[in-house]
Amino acid sequence: MSSDFLLPGQPVPLPKGPLPQLGNGLYLKDSQVRASLVGVPHYQGSTLAIARVRPHPPAPNSVVLGTVTRLSPVQALLSISVVDGIPLPPGEEFTGVIRSQDVRATEKDKVKIGDCFRGGDVVRGVVVRAPSF
Repeated sequence: MSSDFLLPGQPVPLPKGPLPQLGNGLYLKDSQVRASLVGVPHYQGSTLAIARVRPHPPAPNSVVLGTVTRLSPVQALLSISVVDGIPLPPGEEFTGVIRSQDVRATEKDKVKIGDCFRGGDVVRGVVVRAPSF
């Protein structure tokens, strides 16, 4: 059984043999067992179920995916929708900022955010600093 999490609608990898009893977070469609929740497949006795994966807020060194929502001359604002490979529930996105000095390691003063990003770009990055509340 794979330890990778599944997204809703994805097929669930099953071992050879008879179809197990389906538990929480699974359904059968076109003779294929599919996930209805974000989570990891696991067995509870003879029943196969999905254990929900709880997303956590971004922390330093977290890998995030986000969409550029707004640009200014010195920074790009992101709507973060995936943290460390775990998608966030709809409507629960985090906001991130890419500063011009964080775009590259050399010649930081020559970076123009508008030349690096456009609205709607999908960005993969590593969190440098945690938010201060």
